[in-house]
Amino acid sequence: MSITVERKRVQVGNQMLYAFTYNGRYMPPTLRARPGDVIELRMTNRVDQDTNIHLHGLHVSPRPPADDIFIAIGYGQTRDYRYELPKSILPGTYWYHSHAHFYSAAQVAGGESGVLIIDDLRQYLPRDLKDITEHTIGLKDDQVDGDSIKTSPLSIGAATNRTVNGQQNPVIHMRPGETQLWRLANIGANIYYKLHLPGSRFHVIGQDGHPVHRVYSADSLVIAAGARFDVLVQAGQEPGVAQLETLPYNTGSAGNQFPQADLATVVTDGKPMRPASIPTKFGPVKDLTHAEIAARKTVVYTENSAGTEFYINGKTYDPDRIDFTSVLNTVEEWTVVNASDEQHSFHVHTNQFQLMSVNGTPVSPSRGWYDTVTVPARGSVIVRTQFLDFTGKTVLHCHILNHENMGMMAVLDIVRKGVPSQDSSGPVPAGKPSSGHQPSGHQPSGHQPSGHSPSGHGKGHNG
Repeated sequence: MSITVERKRVQVGNQMLYAFTYNGRYMPPTLRARPGDVIELRMTNRVDQDTNIHLHGLHVSPRPPADDIFIAIGYGQTRDYRYELPKSILPGTYWYHSHAHFYSAAQVAGGESGVLIIDDLRQYLPRDLKDITEHTIGLKDDQVDGDSIKTSPLSIGAATNRTVNGQQNPVIHMRPGETQLWRLANIGANIYYKLHLPGSRFHVIGQDGHPVHRVYSADSLVIAAGARFDVLVQAGQEPGVAQLETLPYNTGSAGNQFPQADLATVVTDGKPMRPASIPTKFGPVKDLTHAEIAARKTVVYTENSAGTEFYINGKTYDPDRIDFTSVLNTVEEWTVVNASDEQHSFHVHTNQFQLMSVNGTPVSPSRGWYDTVTVPARGSVIVRTQFLDFTGKTVLHCHILNHENMGMMAVLDIVRKGVPSQDSSGPVPAGKPSSGHQPSGHQPSGHQPSGHSPSGHGKGHNG
């Protein structure tokens, strides 16, 4: 497949705006693959900023020509990517987006993101639900500057227009009693959603591309930037209309308050259906509770008082510095401490992790697997990760992209046992990058001093 990045005037909600587009679309087509597939992708950059692409959440190699986020594709350049999906990769909802350092917030906010689905999730559904209707609900938001989506400077707390699949308040049809599969994906740069559908509950069957072992139900779901949920939604038995909405949400005294907003209109009409039984068990269980722990690490999030620099263990991001080293085929326990007065999120590339506890409260292994979790203000989470299949340099960061761009990212090097960190070992996967490839650690052109980013000036989180 080919993706061309262009700045074009396109339909965004109810307006025609200049946006960063993939193949001329603000909401590009959903990509689909299956476990064991090989994804070959050619990206061409026709915008005047360096860019690249990251397949968020996928368990694939971080080495070129796969998910190497350290490279920069300059204007007029092309790069070939090749991702070999393990047969063991889990079915669910993922997404793809720009990960160009100093530019990711601006480019994702401007439109550079789309949904990616790994099929086979339905294998875990009972027979009477295997053919249910499916909706992908890609959540994007945009701020407007004249005739364009605003990309710089971005203030997270500013008024923003929320869209579903790039549309303004689209209609979702359901029959009375019908059960549908909704794929909820926050593919925006910075903001939170607290989704709610009056009269219904979300029955969670997957989160961050990981099927849960036991289905759980929620009246509302908080979805951080980058996070996803696969849910079953069952309509009431009477015709009616309801608003899928995001409820007010506060990320802390140093953070932001997001207001209520309607997202989509759910219309229940037509011939009634017999309500199906919602399953209680779903995907296979995986639990690291009793695993041998090879190492324990601590990640501390802090920020300066102006909100212009964000730190991991007291340092801003440097792509040429190795911050953490982990050994292939081992399990580690990481404590992530948020020493600030606003929520941050924790995201790691290459391997998903099991959330063990939040502020000391244990999390059930039946619903504990993620790639992006919220770390409470002045709180902490403990996660365990098993490093499987792949070696190489990758990253961990806050997925509030303004914060990532202003320093809250660190480099993790996964190595073979006995191999020094500076030589990550292992053969480079087959495939040859075309023009535009840069050595790992290359800074995009227009490199800015630490703490400054095109995505935010001044108070980076409150604006």
